[in-house]
Parts: sequence; structure tokens; C-alpha cells
Amino acid sequence: MQLLKWVLNLLLVCSMLQVFPLPLAQTICSEADRAALLGFKAKILKDSTGSLSSWVGKDCCGGDWEGVGCNPTGRVNTLALQIPERDSTLYMKGTLSSSLGSLQFLEVLVISGMKFITGPIPESLSNLSRLKQLVLEDNSLQGNIPSGLGRLSFLQTLSLAGNHFNGVVPLSLGNLRNLVMLNLGRNSLTGSIPSSFKNLVHLQSFDLSFNLLSGFVLEFLGQFHNITFIDLSNNQLSGHLPVSLFNLVTLSDLSLSHNQLTGSIPDQVGNLKSLTSLSLSHNKLIGPIPASISRLQKLWSLNLSRNGFSNPLPAISSKGVPSLLSIDLSFNNLSLGTVPNWIMDRQLSDVNLASCKLRGAFPKFRPDSLSSIDLSSNLLTGTISTHFTNMTSLQKLKLSNNQLKFDLSELKVPDGISSIDLHSNQVFGSLSSILNNRTSSFLEVIDVSNNLISGTIPEFTEGLSLKVLNIGSNKIAGQIPSSISNLIELERLDISRNQITGTIPASLGQVVKLQWLDLSINRLTGKIPTSLLGIHSLRHANFRANRLCGEIPQGRPYNIFPASTYAYNLCLCGKPLQPCKGKNQEMAQ
Repeated sequence: MQLLKWVLNLLLVCSMLQVFPLPLAQTICSEADRAALLGFKAKILKDSTGSLSSWVGKDCCGGDWEGVGCNPTGRVNTLALQIPERDSTLYMKGTLSSSLGSLQFLEVLVISGMKFITGPIPESLSNLSRLKQLVLEDNSLQGNIPSGLGRLSFLQTLSLAGNHFNGVVPLSLGNLRNLVMLNLGRNSLTGSIPSSFKNLVHLQSFDLSFNLLSGFVLEFLGQFHNITFIDLSNNQLSGHLPVSLFNLVTLSDLSLSHNQLTGSIPDQVGNLKSLTSLSLSHNKLIGPIPASISRLQKLWSLNLSRNGFSNPLPAISSKGVPSLLSIDLSFNNLSLGTVPNWIMDRQLSDVNLASCKLRGAFPKFRPDSLSSIDLSSNLLTGTISTHFTNMTSLQKLKLSNNQLKFDLSELKVPDGISSIDLHSNQVFGSLSSILNNRTSSFLEVIDVSNNLISGTIPEFTEGLSLKVLNIGSNKIAGQIPSSISNLIELERLDISRNQITGTIPASLGQVVKLQWLDLSINRLTGKIPTSLLGIHSLRHANFRANRLCGEIPQGRPYNIFPASTYAYNLCLCGKPLQPCKGKNQEMAQ
């Protein structure tokens, strides 16, 4: 039996060798292709990725040339050089060589995430007649998109996103009838969406976001019956939402936010049975939100904020939009009074109902799933001290611009919270509770400005993650603790309009990531310490209306800030103010 199995296996191997004969010799790459690749390498002046250092020797098809692939005849058919998005340290610097257009058998060209490859797309790339994928994302390419790319009839993927291209989108791209994915996002393209795009009937992903495109959202988008992703956000598109758009039963993600769209949402929105994410925020849409939206069984993210939508909200049953996790109806013309039950009773992760004219006591949400709450700019009253105790997933809390009145020292928030914004309420008490070790180890943002908070600024321990600390416009007294140097991640500090006394601690100069500093309208004395010259990232500072005296630190940016930065102090001097007494003009300069 073992002998029989061995014979059968031998026969199988022999038959496979006849179908797939072993190569007689290793395939050596074409000399013309090797020269074209070296032409590309010559135009790259610096390569911190190290990829091109492997391009040595005569055989570019041997597997040693990183990113290069070949077909069985030794012709280069793949060039793929890509840096992961999360790695911000690697890059290439240079331009794209026209020699790439000589790679006649190229099917895949990916040069992505290199950051500092500049210049235009070479016209010669239009000669790559076999090309199926062209991806030049996240470089610094510029100029117009060559119209000749419209000759690449086999192209299935075209992505030029994240560059500096300008001018209009070429009409010729409408000739690419095999395109499945088109991404021209994050450039500076102008003009309208070409009418020739109606030919791209096989598109599954369509992204023109973050450009300067104008004109209308054209009806022909409704003909893209295979499409799953449309992002036209952050442009200057106008006009009504085309009804045809809402018959795309395969569409899962639709974003038209940050445009100038008008009119209302068609009732046909309920036909988008595959839709998971809908964003129409920052437009000029009006009217009620259609009740048919409740039929969207897969919808998990709904963002209709910053429009002109008005009452009534649709009466949605407990079985409507069953997958909903995130909702944003902020800054419309809604007068809700209370949070609707179909929002209150769900296990949502994000609830954003800012400026919805909510009144009365803070609503009691289901505590087990919420990670972000924004109920700012409403008319909420009373206390919130114990509402968040069981919200173990809560990370962001924004309740600014309400009429909440409670003792800050009694506020209980979960340990993992990263952002607390309570500015412009009637909060009183001290800062000690939200700046203790347990609570603030994960906190990145604290804004309790424009309240009635008193007491002193507590000591800052090591290990804090704060990036923003805004306690301005309160009744806080005492001194700035020297332990402020422990806030090594701090980017914005505002303690203005309080009753802070003492000197500015020299240790503040160790907060080297600081970009915004406001110490104005307090009772600070002494000099502005020269140690602050060590904060090289500072873009804004305000020392106005204190009791400071002495020479302003004579170095950038302090000596080039406007004079108003230092106005209404006792005796500050030096640029940009008058020279200090006892120093001649030359020294003052």
C-alpha cells in the first residue's frame, strides 16, 4: 500500500512538471526597465525609508529590489513603494522621473506616503497602456492632473489624494470606463465635477473630498449601481440633493458635509438599505428630517449638524434605525425641549445635541455605552455631579454654555475620561477634584473657563497628559505653582481674568510644547522669566493688565509680539515696548 501511494505521488509530480515546467534559467530583468528604475532613483535626492538602497546589481527581478515585481519574461510589471500612515518619520524627497513612462509592461504603480516628492506628474505616465493601478497618494505633487491619464483604458484604481494638485478635473478621466476606485481628495482642485464621469458606471468608491469644487451634485451619480462609497465633503458644491442619489441600494457611506447644499432631504433616503454612515453636516439644508430615515436598518452614524432642519423630529419606534451608535443634530433650528425617547433609550456611543433648545435637568442616558456627550449651548439647569459615575466608557464630556450650577469638587467622572468642557456655566468650588492624580492621569482637555470657581491652582504631579488647560474668567487666587513644569504635554494654557498673584515661575519655560499662553488680567508681579525663551513653539501670548516689571525676554517670539501683548503693566520695557532705562538704543535692539 505504501509503495502504491509513492508511485501515485510520483506520477502526480511528473504530470505537474509537464503542466508547469521548471525554468531552465533564472529570469533576468530587462535592461531597459532597469535603466528606467534607476532613472527614478536618480531623481530621489533623499530616501529615509532605505528602500532604494536595495536597488543595486543588474537583476531588478531577482527579488532584492524592494517594491519591484516582474512578469515571467523579465519585464517590470509592479512598482510599489508605500509608507504606512502611522509612520511620520520616513519620507522620500525629490521628483518623479519621466523615465517611469518607459516601463511598458507596468500594471501597478504605487508611490504613496512619501511626503516630500514634489513637482508634476510626468506626461510620460500616460504611455503606460497596461496600467491597472495608479496610486500617488500623500506626496507633495503639484500642477494640473495630466489629461493624458484618460488614455489608460485598463485603469481600475486611480488615487492622487493628499497632494497639491490644482486646476480643473480633466474631462478625459471620464474615458476610464474600467475604473472601480477614484480618489482625488485632499487637493486644491477647482471647477465642477465633469459630466463625462457619467461613463464611470463600474465605480465602487468615489472620493473628491477636501477640494475647491463648485457646481451641483449631478444626477448621474444615481447610475453608479455598484457604488458603496461617496465622499464629496469639504467643497463648495451647491444646489439640491439629487433624488437619484437615494436609489443606490449598495451605497454604505455617503458624505456631502461642508458644502453649500440647499433644499431638503428627499423622502427616498429610506431606500438606502445598505447605508451605514450619512453625513450632511455644515450645509444649508432645511425642513423636517424625513420619517423614512427610520427604515435604514444598517445606519450606525447620522450627522445632520449645522443646517437649518426644524421641528418636528420624526417619531421613530424602538425598532427604527436599530444599528444607530452615533447621532449629531447640533446647531439646527430644532426646539426639542427634552431628549427624545428613541435617543435616550438606545445604547449609543456618541450623542451630540448642542443648541437644540434642551431645557430643565440633565437627561439620564443609558450609562453603559456612551463615550462622547455634547449637550452644549442649551438651557440645562441644576446639577450633574453624580450623573457620570457609572459611565465607564465616557471619554468626552461637553456641557458648555448652559445654566448648570453645582460644586465642581463634587463632580464624579470615570477614570478614563480625556476631555471635560464645562465653560460658561455657573459652576463653583475648587479645581482640586478634577486635577487629582486619579482623575487627571488620562485627561487631555480641561475647560472650566467663565464660571464661578474659586480657591487656588493645585500642584501638578508627574505623569499628567494635559494638552489644554483653560481656567480663565473665574475667581481663582493664589500663585502659579512651580510644578507646572510637570505638564510636559501642555499646548494651551489660559489662566486669564482671575486673581492670580506672585511671580511667573521660571519652571514654565520647561513646558516646551506650549503654543498658546494667556496670563492676562491678573495680579502677577516681577519679571517675565527669560526661561520662557525655551518655548520655541509659542504662537500666541498675552501678559496684559498685570503688575509685571522689567525687560521683556529679548528673543523670538516675545520681542515681535504686538505691544498690546504687554500693555497695562507697571514697568515692562524692551522690544516691542520702549527701551529699558540704563540701556542705550543699540543694546535695546
